[in-house]
Amino acid sequence: MNAIIQDFAAHWPVYLSIPVVAALIGYVTKVLAIRMMFGPVEFKGIKPFLGWQGIVPKHAAKMAGVACDTLTQQLIQPQEVLDRLDPERIVAEVEEPLRQTIEEIVREVASAYQPGLWESMPRGVQRAVISRVQADAPRLLSEVLGEIKSDVDNVFDLKDMVVTSLVRDKELLNRIFLQAGGKEFQFIRRSGAVFGALIGVVQMSAWVVFKVPLIMPLFGLFTGWFTDWLALKMIFRPQRPKRYFGFEWQGLFHKRRDEVAEAYCELIAAEIITPRNVIEAVLRGPMSDKVMALVQRQVDDELSRRASIAKPLLVLAIGGRRYQDLKHRVSELLMAKLPETMGYVEDYAADAMDIRNTLVGKMKELDASEFEELLRPAFREEERTLIATGAALGFVVGEAQVLVLEHLAP
Repeated sequence: MNAIIQDFAAHWPVYLSIPVVAALIGYVTKVLAIRMMFGPVEFKGIKPFLGWQGIVPKHAAKMAGVACDTLTQQLIQPQEVLDRLDPERIVAEVEEPLRQTIEEIVREVASAYQPGLWESMPRGVQRAVISRVQADAPRLLSEVLGEIKSDVDNVFDLKDMVVTSLVRDKELLNRIFLQAGGKEFQFIRRSGAVFGALIGVVQMSAWVVFKVPLIMPLFGLFTGWFTDWLALKMIFRPQRPKRYFGFEWQGLFHKRRDEVAEAYCELIAAEIITPRNVIEAVLRGPMSDKVMALVQRQVDDELSRRASIAKPLLVLAIGGRRYQDLKHRVSELLMAKLPETMGYVEDYAADAMDIRNTLVGKMKELDASEFEELLRPAFREEERTLIATGAALGFVVGEAQVLVLEHLAP
């Protein structure tokens, strides 16, 4: 025992470096693990195996799908997104840009299908024709919007919109997890240092007493592995407050439930389920062909209503086939120009849909397991790889420590 005490007294600065290095191992392995989860966004290295891509970006489609399942199955439905929008109010909001859109469509169609006749018309007559169509356009748009609202599930794929947005923008997908779990990731880094230092004290004691070279790499491996594992456990478990050795603990993510809900819903409302994205999804998404058919039917009805007397002459003048092409062209132009026109309704739509508050209210109704799924997928995918990487790094550092200790404190 005296020899051990004398040895420690002679080399205490070297021995005290052991828990310091263990703390660094704990901290660095956590920083590395978090970086490996989210970066790089694209694969760096030589494919297929020599390199790395962040786990979340690498599995973007799967991650987005899991996040979207929680979002669309538990928090909000397509009907809820559009139900609060008033077609009449929308028409009022876009009245001026709609008039400009209609004028452009009338001039383009008239010039294409009856160029000689249209160009020979006096400007006053052209303006009268345009004004007549402009006067009818608000009703047509209102009817189209009403039909969209009455058949939301067949014209609006909310899940596709969300997944497409997240897969296209992997940085946004990263931000969802980072914003929801920002303090959890900070806790992981800090806890790695604290737990590492505590294990380092035991490691130092074992080295001072036994001086077996294998002690250092094994403790390094254990530090890297155990601190990763324990930090993840402490984030998600227990789901409800529980006492351990006189201290109460609740999984950090669950304890911050209200704070997480606010941050998560703010990001979803600001970046994903936005009026612009909803409009794009309805008018240009995978179900836009059904919206196109709806618009074509309304255009057909409108042309039939307004040209009931002159229709035979119009068909005779341009031909039945060209008349059908004309109707199709009008519908195409409306579909092409509506996203820009509807952009003027974004402020009203954002207030009316109130996505953020709707999501926050629904999120508070989730049970603990459902709530956990907001962040857990980011850790679950290749979790073993991260822990193994931390353990391997700890082992390598432990080997380096052996060389230093045997040189400085033989």
